[in-house]
Amino acid sequence: MSFTEAPIVFIVDDDASVREGMAWLLRTRRLLSASFDSAESFLLMLQKEMDGAPSASLSRPRQAACILLDVRMPGMSGLALFEQLLNNGLAQAWPVIFLTGHADVPTAVDSVKRGAFDFCEKPFSDNALVDRVEQALALSQERLNQRQNQLRLQSRLLELTEREHDVMQLVVQGLPNKLIADQLDISVRTVEVHRARVFDKMDVKSAVELVKLMRAHA
Repeated sequence: MSFTEAPIVFIVDDDASVREGMAWLLRTRRLLSASFDSAESFLLMLQKEMDGAPSASLSRPRQAACILLDVRMPGMSGLALFEQLLNNGLAQAWPVIFLTGHADVPTAVDSVKRGAFDFCEKPFSDNALVDRVEQALALSQERLNQRQNQLRLQSRLLELTEREHDVMQLVVQGLPNKLIADQLDISVRTVEVHRARVFDKMDVKSAVELVKLMRAHA
């Protein structure tokens, strides 16, 4: 498979009937899905998709997604896969919803405390499960958007000269141009020039916008 821009649900379950039923259910909500019969096959897909990409790419995907993960499977268990996803950061970008039998509920609850998005006990309510899937996808998209905004901010900050960065810090602190000039031992006119360049590079129109931008990504 190849990643697309549309959100996708990864179904990881060794039971073919569960995979087929979940895929059909998701299609009724017009949600894309991809199914895997084992944790190993899911990891293999990730490895192929990320082949040749920077190692950090695994925890910084460009596509919103969530993972429906069976707790018990032959070979690598869902819990073991979840541990890997936690360690490489992918569980934060792609929320995990465990599919569990009654006996595994305590284990699933513990996993939620450690970072899983939720768990659904089999047999589950179709509508309730897909509602949670849609919420998980929305959270994934929100986290990806936040990451993109942070990257854009970092890129803009790198464009600032050392002096522009000094001026920006003082503007954010609320100092007027005269006090900035005194503190940096430069003229007020020079402060105005640097200030205008900072606003242009940071894509803001006022000190208030600049403060909000920096606080939002602090």
